[in-house]
Amino acid sequence: MAAAGGVLLVLTAATLLLVEGGEPPYSCGPRSPSSGYAFCDTRLPAARRAADLVSRLTAAEKVAQLGDEAGGVARLGVPPYKWWSEGLHGLSYWGHGMHFNGAVTAITSFPQVLLTAAAFDDRLWFRIGQAIGTEARALYNLGQAEGLTIWSPNVNIYRDPRWGRGQETPGEDPTTASKYAVAFVKGLQGSTPGTLQTSACCKHATAYDLEEWNGVARYNFNAKVTAQDLADTFNPPFKSCVVDAKASCVMCAYTDINGVPACASSDLLSKTFRGQWGLDGYVSSDCDAVALLRDAQRYAPTPEDTVAVAIKAGLDLNCGNYTQVHGMAALQQGKMRESDVDRALTNLFAVRMRLGHFDGDPRSNAAYGHLGAADVCTQAHRDLALEAAQDGIVLLKNDAGALPLDSRAVRSAAVVGPNANDPAALNGNYFGPPCETTTPLQGVQRYVSSVRFLAGCDSPACGFAATGQAAALASSSDQVIMFMGLSQDQEKEGLDRTSLLLPGKQQSLITAVASAARRPVILVLLTGGPVDVTFAKNNPKIGAILWAGYPGQAGGLAIAKVLFGDHNPSGRLPVTWYPEEFTRIPMTDMRMRADPATGYPGRSYRFYQGNPVYKFGYGLSYSKFSRRLVAAAKPRRPNRNLLAGVIPKPAGDGGESYHVEEIGEEGCERLKFPATVEVHNHGPMDGKHSVLVFVRWPNATAGPGASRPARQLVGFSSQHVRAGEKARLTMEINPCEHLSRAREDGTKVIDRGSHFLKVGEEDNEWEISFDA
Repeated sequence: MAAAGGVLLVLTAATLLLVEGGEPPYSCGPRSPSSGYAFCDTRLPAARRAADLVSRLTAAEKVAQLGDEAGGVARLGVPPYKWWSEGLHGLSYWGHGMHFNGAVTAITSFPQVLLTAAAFDDRLWFRIGQAIGTEARALYNLGQAEGLTIWSPNVNIYRDPRWGRGQETPGEDPTTASKYAVAFVKGLQGSTPGTLQTSACCKHATAYDLEEWNGVARYNFNAKVTAQDLADTFNPPFKSCVVDAKASCVMCAYTDINGVPACASSDLLSKTFRGQWGLDGYVSSDCDAVALLRDAQRYAPTPEDTVAVAIKAGLDLNCGNYTQVHGMAALQQGKMRESDVDRALTNLFAVRMRLGHFDGDPRSNAAYGHLGAADVCTQAHRDLALEAAQDGIVLLKNDAGALPLDSRAVRSAAVVGPNANDPAALNGNYFGPPCETTTPLQGVQRYVSSVRFLAGCDSPACGFAATGQAAALASSSDQVIMFMGLSQDQEKEGLDRTSLLLPGKQQSLITAVASAARRPVILVLLTGGPVDVTFAKNNPKIGAILWAGYPGQAGGLAIAKVLFGDHNPSGRLPVTWYPEEFTRIPMTDMRMRADPATGYPGRSYRFYQGNPVYKFGYGLSYSKFSRRLVAAAKPRRPNRNLLAGVIPKPAGDGGESYHVEEIGEEGCERLKFPATVEVHNHGPMDGKHSVLVFVRWPNATAGPGASRPARQLVGFSSQHVRAGEKARLTMEINPCEHLSRAREDGTKVIDRGSHFLKVGEEDNEWEISFDA
């Protein structure tokens, strides 16, 4: 399929049709030679239809389907297909499937994922996924998309604060990442039984969180991960994707896991994804990961062996063309069987069947055929982008009520910083053309009539700083607002940071401006990952600090609304903000748990034993909120009846525990109970509030064999509460999931004895006892 001058050429089996404005490629239409075949019979299950289609292909035609740009089969009326499209926080330029050069030239650009995660609101995440899926389907119906397989979300754990792609993830906590995965995937894939709005792909399984550090690249990094850390940290988000969200794709990562490349691991791709979790969909490699099995990882001796080992391990699709180039030779040399390829293609075509690619014209699809240009960049989607940015912004510091600002009292404002008026600073990575853009400077200008702007640095790298000029501007203005932070030149795919400090001369510029300003300055940080801003946290001349991530198309307006009190901030940090000294820890050390004997501090709020700059879950509000656990619904306490036949076993630390596998699915279901938290907004402003509920164990320990985190998030919920009013939020606690821990061998167990539910830093706790 090729486009030129607004006329799209669509290849069908019969002829080349000239179509004004383009149309989506499809098969099984009334004029298609495929009509009458079983794979066109929509009454049959998708897998059976796919198997019928595969059975009609020659070996060469089969191999041509194994890459992300799959060839068409004209004699069967099968159009070409492009598997790679991205929708991390809006449809993206990245990939081959989406085009923005027709009736639709822009899409809704939501905040980068880490900022959205800070809202701790799974209803928000679902709506964002739903909006992205709607816009993708609309482009497809307009002939501007050659695929509906969206390789999102990224649910890797943000293990190390230097990781360049941490911005793409929901953060460091497995519960948060798991809930994000479920909400986003369900929104993206739609809710029509048997039909996918789009296909979601959860990436990159598993334990992938390094780009390049100290000469070690992601392409040849052997991640040495314990069974314990895989079970309770790295794998849960992917399991939730498949088991709970029914994601139709999982992508394997570049890295080796304990000596075996992820995309060549039958334990991971076949035994875990399909066998244990029941994946109904396909497994894709990351781009060129199959070629790298030989070229970088030296895992297989020849290209033919390389293709065979990946396909036989359970890989269905290669992003790239390596399998297409070498697949026939692998078959001819007996490295793999045609039945291995048939299995992969059946998985692939079954997903395309569920997307409606073999149901005739998709514009006649009852669920999604009506979507078009009017469904992209709608006012509802624009409002959602603003809401997401507002709800994610985190207020880190607010001394003496420096915020909110009173626009009537600010006669003149100085806006300083390289991120103040750069639209690119809003995007993060994997972005597309936004419907509209409001920079932070433009946002401030909506509230203050007299605004003077100075970038202050030549770029966020800040190799040059106009310190004197900035200080002079600050000294002659009523209020100074600084927009500093990072950019994709410091953190992105392929690029990790080496320092957690602000780049270049940013710190000295901020300090000089703060010293010269009439009033304490406001510091707004646009970054993906965390930064060590201890200097600003402790400087009384800096009155307030906001973290705004990469806030998307409405980011500038969202920030301004928070600054001037039209929105009460409610975001909470989804990652720990570590001090600069943390960078002495090798990025290649995958251990989560601390080892005090060697000085290893551990990672994430669950295990880190150092002093963070800001803690996971931290975030201030313009209102005073209090929270307490209340016995609105009494939990069903585990007892002999609920745990009948389950024998507790030694836990290895003098205690005993129940094995989750022995409790079984039915037993786990019966153990569930609700936890209710009462939230009181003491004022003075109405506002949204996110409640985070943790479990703690009285005998959490540290060391190489430590099993229990210091605490673990088990649930969260958010609610808008009017000033002076109370609200109750109820969340379900599943002891088999939330109160269990992983032993060293990865086995999940629930310890006998007491478990304590706790809301944030509150003293109020709720004891749950597991005693037979």
